[in-house]
Amino acid sequence: MKIHHIAIIGSNYEISKKFYTEILGLKIIREVYREERQSYKLDLAIGDHYVIELFSFPDSPARPSRPEACGLRHLAFSVESVSTKRNELLEKGLNCEDIRIDEFTGKEFFFTQDPDQLPLEFYEM
Repeated sequence: MKIHHIAIIGSNYEISKKFYTEILGLKIIREVYREERQSYKLDLAIGDHYVIELFSFPDSPARPSRPEACGLRHLAFSVESVSTKRNELLEKGLNCEDIRIDEFTGKEFFFTQDPDQLPLEFYEM
């Protein structure tokens, strides 16, 4: 029917929480600390749509993302203006790739990454 949510494990919960809420602007729905697992679970939304579960676990191993490791390749967010979003993220200190054009759709897009180097794409609606 549709994707319900995407789960992400951050290596540093506070840094990841700040990134996804303050830098990307996702809205906090619920935050829970699960003492038995020494783990936070933060439910995040874009507008009214539940999108991401952000987790923390002690000593989670790093997952390679480049060069093109198997598994999740990247997350893509739709935006009205790619150049506006890129400028906003640059002003917030993110390293963003140059804007490119999708050769199949003619739409603009660019990549950046989260604090754990998970590639994030911003794609013109």
